[in-house]
Amino acid sequence: MLKRFGVSIDEELLSKFDEFIGKKGYVGRSEAIRDLIRNALIEESVAEGSEDVFGTITVIYDHDVRGISEKITHIQHHYVDVIRAAVHVHVDEKNCLEVVIVNGKSDTIREIAEKLTSLKGVKNVRFQLTKVEP
Repeated sequence: MLKRFGVSIDEELLSKFDEFIGKKGYVGRSEAIRDLIRNALIEESVAEGSEDVFGTITVIYDHDVRGISEKITHIQHHYVDVIRAAVHVHVDEKNCLEVVIVNGKSDTIREIAEKLTSLKGVKNVRFQLTKVEP
C-alpha cells in the first residue's frame, strides 16, 4: 500500500533535485525519493553490525611487489565461505585490479577489506555492500 506525504523543500534545492532525476531518467519525484530512501536505509543497516550482505571488494595493487599475488590469494582462501568469485584484470605493465564478489556478514567483509588494505603493495581498496530488502 502506498502512502502520500508532503515535503517542504527550498526552491533551489528542488531545482537541483529535478535536474538530478532528469539525468538519472526517473519518471517522477516519487520514484526518485523512494530509491534515495531505500538506498539510505540499506547503507545504514549494512554499515553497522553483522548484516547478511552482498558486495564487492575492489583492490588495485602493484604486482611487482614480491609475494603480493600470493598474499591476496591466501586471504581469499581463508574466507572461501564468503567469497563467491574473483576477477583479475591487468591494468598496465605494473598494476593489477582484483574485484572480489562477496556474500556474508558485513563485519566479516570489512575484515577482509582491512586485511587487503594493510598489504604492502596494495594501492587502493574500496568495498561496496548492499542487501536484498524483503
